[in-house]
Amino acid sequence: MRTRVTAAALSGLLVLALAGCTTPAPVPTPTPGFSSEEEAFAAAEETYRAYVDALNQVDLSDPETFEAVYGWTTGDANAGARKTFTQMHADDLVVDGPTTVDLLEKSAVQSSPGNVTLDVCLNVSQVTVIDSQGVSVVAEDRRDIQSMRVTIEPSTTTTTGFAIAEIDGRDDGAECAS
Repeated sequence: MRTRVTAAALSGLLVLALAGCTTPAPVPTPTPGFSSEEEAFAAAEETYRAYVDALNQVDLSDPETFEAVYGWTTGDANAGARKTFTQMHADDLVVDGPTTVDLLEKSAVQSSPGNVTLDVCLNVSQVTVIDSQGVSVVAEDRRDIQSMRVTIEPSTTTTTGFAIAEIDGRDDGAECAS
């Protein structure tokens, strides 16, 4: 059976690894390369959903499957994904269970450098992470719904014109169910 890492597992680990890396939300303005904020947001949403799809296709026993995730990330998010996947693979972890995006909404669009910031509520209630001894490594106090802020920036390497640059936890913005 293939071992699959879910968006929640990686995003949760990245949130912890990148905590404190957030910057203040910029004032919304049109984004270069897009005719409107709505068009930029739609491309950013498509980028995030493609990233989640790529995460859900990862087989931790096959590092080649990590490449699709790396292709949707840049900067800190890419470095964090590489570090996290390498460690999860080395630790022989097994991640299972569906992750769903309960909410994805625009937090801000910035004209320069063209970033879009999304508020995301990721449902990880069905996700398990088991070590090689069959013991869960999920914290007992893990929240079923993860509140995240995702910064997406222009990219020439993706089909959407964006790549994920940062993933951080958040306490403000769109409210997530508990």
